[in-house]
Amino acid sequence: MSDVEKSLLKSLRQLPEVQQQTLLDYAEFLTQRYAVEDELVLQQPVDISRPAEESVVKAVRRLSKTYPMLESKEIFEKTSSFMMRNLMRGEGSETVIDEMEIFFSQSYKTYIDDKDQG
Repeated sequence: MSDVEKSLLKSLRQLPEVQQQTLLDYAEFLTQRYAVEDELVLQQPVDISRPAEESVVKAVRRLSKTYPMLESKEIFEKTSSFMMRNLMRGEGSETVIDEMEIFFSQSYKTYIDDKDQG
């Protein structure tokens, strides 16, 4: 680990959780704006922890940020069905979110496979 990475990690650990997320959001913004276009880096999911309590809508936002490389058009229909199951059918948030996690993970694997073959 470089000195810069160590310094950044040290600073991150000293912040309260809300400010840690703010720092992460800002780092993601800077990365999107200024990062060198490294295909391998762009393919990696962003490590965003799942909170203990989370609504289905917030989970969709979190998973969309976790997997920014996935086209939102491709996942919109499926995420809409997850939200409908929760809101209209009354399925528990935790169960629906668990299934969404699997869906996003599988979509990411498909994305990587397609990149490797292309």
